Amino acid sequence: MNPALDLRIAQIRLVILDVDGVLTDGRLHFGSDGQESKMFHVRDGYGIRLLQDAGLEVALITARYSPAVAHRAQDLGIRRVYQGSLDKRVAYTELKLAMSLEDDAVAYMGDDLVDLPVLGRVGLATAPVDAHEEVAARVHWQSRLGGGMGAVRELSELILRGQGHWEAIIDRCLGEHP
Repeated sequence: MNPALDLRIAQIRLVILDVDGVLTDGRLHFGSDGQESKMFHVRDGYGIRLLQDAGLEVALITARYSPAVAHRAQDLGIRRVYQGSLDKRVAYTELKLAMSLEDDAVAYMGDDLVDLPVLGRVGLATAPVDAHEEVAARVHWQSRLGGGMGAVRELSELILRGQGHWEAIIDRCLGEHP
């Protein structure tokens, strides 16, 4: 692997995710009644749970507001959710202060221009494979999978492997250690 990337991964304590284009494929679905719905990948959710089980905090920062996001966050036990954050730096700074963290302890996955200010500050800047080219050019790591298609799970595994948690997870799944 890459020693500089390994060092960044080892320091991560908080993983912040954008929603549209990261946890979803970025498309907006509206019913005839105007209700918005979103589709989330179950593997991304499981990756989030694995991060939490390993002691890492996961947070969401999104520029839009959607009840579906609040429901998904609650389902996954994500307590720190910032919706309607047009300037994501404000929520990012609030999160860091609340958790007493420095930039190098934070990973962020974003896909579009609104994510650039936070991506430029965090210790591990990441993006899905289908991120905007300006974002892709400025991150430390990019997934092989698209937003809403397993990119978050791929990031979760990268961090869990890099921090030495992966083998214990596999052992638990195989029933070798409770």
